Amino acid sequence: MPSPTAQRLNTHFIMDREDRKRNKNMLSLEDTQQWSQSLERLLESKYGLATFRNFLKSEYSDENIEFWLTCEDYKKIKSSFRMSSRAKKIYEQFIKAESPKEINIDYHTREQIKRSVKTPTMHCFNDAQKIVYGLMERDSYPRFLRSDVYRTLLENLAAADATKG
Repeated sequence: MPSPTAQRLNTHFIMDREDRKRNKNMLSLEDTQQWSQSLERLLESKYGLATFRNFLKSEYSDENIEFWLTCEDYKKIKSSFRMSSRAKKIYEQFIKAESPKEINIDYHTREQIKRSVKTPTMHCFNDAQKIVYGLMERDSYPRFLRSDVYRTLLENLAAADATKG
């Protein structure tokens, strides 16, 4: 009878092989190549988003993607109490001057948000979110596409594809 460790490894191998058959949990070369089509395409991909976030963290510039994702979650809040509480936290963390993860937005937008957080709506961060998305699209995203992280990932997936077929 195989040891418990061998049984777990065998079960893991079988599950892994089944996942590959279904291709549900595997990152494909085609998916990864599509990330270069647009920032939107990259952020729609679970693996793309994770890879982009890790890249930005490695450059100590992840405040923009963190803010953008936080805003996406914020827009899903239904409770006005939770919305008010969360809006204040977002303001303190990302918007307020000298905040821990201060994003780069203009004074007018910062002041507008400061006022709107007093009676927040689901759209009170939209202008800042658009600015941040534009910054990522023009700066972080092109750097990511030129990065060793992305290029190496493409090369490794291309090599894996070549050995399959």
